[in-house]
Amino acid sequence: MQPNGRDPGLDTLLYLDGETLVLDSSGKCWVKFEVKQCAMTAERPQRLRYSLTLHDESGSRLLGFDNAHPIREGSGPGARTRIEYDHKHRGPQVRFYVYEDAATLLADFLIEVEAILKRRSSQHEYSQRLEGRDYIIGAIQGSDDGNRPG
Repeated sequence: MQPNGRDPGLDTLLYLDGETLVLDSSGKCWVKFEVKQCAMTAERPQRLRYSLTLHDESGSRLLGFDNAHPIREGSGPGARTRIEYDHKHRGPQVRFYVYEDAATLLADFLIEVEAILKRRSSQHEYSQRLEGRDYIIGAIQGSDDGNRPG
């Protein structure tokens, strides 16, 4: 945050409010931004209510950064009593997120989005290579029917 108290990335983050962006040509993954200014509270000292999410083709959330609800660290009788609103969801995992400013929030979100998309792309390419390999092996085995010229 700037010394004058103005968050330089805030305008960009607020501009993205309500936007849904498709991230690949096949439309399999998309991000959604919900960002609103709100009164300063102990839960939201940055004066923002935000939810930045990445979804797959079925609409399932793959990643989310938000401060919509509190999370508690740990569980069970030995759990710490720390409760925070800023956090991120990555699959079933929920972890605290340390909010610095709007630009850092957006950058952190996009870095994780890119990592997830890269991993999914690699898995998809690997799966396609295996399917292609199986197809070629099947074709080779099927062509070995004794009717080859030779």
